[in-house]
Amino acid sequence: MKKIIINKNDSGKRLDKFLCKSFPRLPENLVQKYIRKKRIKINGKKAQNSDKLCENDILELYINDEFFEPLSYAEDFKKAPSDLDIIYEDENIILVNKKAGLIVHPDENFQVDCLINRIKNYMLKKGEYIPEREHSFAPALVNRIDRNTSGIVIAAKNAETLAVLNEKMKNREIHKNYLCIICGNINPKSGTLTGYLEKNSEENKVFINSRKNGSGNSKSIITKYQTIKSKKDFSLLDVELLTGRTHQIRAHFASVGNPLLGDGKYGKNTINRSKGYKFQALCSYKLRFEFKSDAGILNYLNGRQFEIPKEKIWFIKDFYDNF
Repeated sequence: MKKIIINKNDSGKRLDKFLCKSFPRLPENLVQKYIRKKRIKINGKKAQNSDKLCENDILELYINDEFFEPLSYAEDFKKAPSDLDIIYEDENIILVNKKAGLIVHPDENFQVDCLINRIKNYMLKKGEYIPEREHSFAPALVNRIDRNTSGIVIAAKNAETLAVLNEKMKNREIHKNYLCIICGNINPKSGTLTGYLEKNSEENKVFINSRKNGSGNSKSIITKYQTIKSKKDFSLLDVELLTGRTHQIRAHFASVGNPLLGDGKYGKNTINRSKGYKFQALCSYKLRFEFKSDAGILNYLNGRQFEIPKEKIWFIKDFYDNF
């Protein structure tokens, strides 16, 4: 029998979801079976799948020890570097400037060096994340950006922060601006692009159309942009996403004849090679919190804006000096 005392990060979770997250070796069908057969109790009483856990609840698990063994790669994050380019940090969040070329999560090969593993190791060394004291929670990313895109990524240090920011992201109360270099000069110099995006998972690629297709798979996209400067055959743009879709900026500008410099998927590789760009010139450089409703412990962030200094964006100096 294993006894667990529920901590603050696990309070509010459904019992079945908590068990599946806490014990990945325990199949979901067995979770349901053990709850039904009263082999899992809360405070000594029969439990239900949908029971919400409260801080200091006592779980009693009459389950074979084999299901409590951690997965072999569970602590691989300790092998990742812990150095981060931190834009802002407090007791609830970290805003990190992710470099181009770094993945945000472990890939299918369980690559150790990724952004979330760096953040976990950083917090471990600060004493802010102690895996042995957590059951189902670990520091988590609120937003993601592509491997070859640089810029601001938000990490939540606790479960309450993660829940609030996930909701705010869903309701578009967190706004992001990007800087990018496109091939050519876009006309007009500022404006809003609209269209419909359809995702092809097999090719890991999206396609842009001017009209919605009949299949129901296409989603509307809105991309607002302003030209900062044009030099010969390239332009530096400030872009705001009014919708946030997979590869939206890259695919949208490519669809109007102005692909991003360095983009090997939607761009022009002959131009990319001529300029020596292995990564797309795209950086999520500005973040604004504009909460329309209560944000609980994060209300202090409302109205605040964070920005990566231009001198830290890898392609800006190159554009002004060498284009």
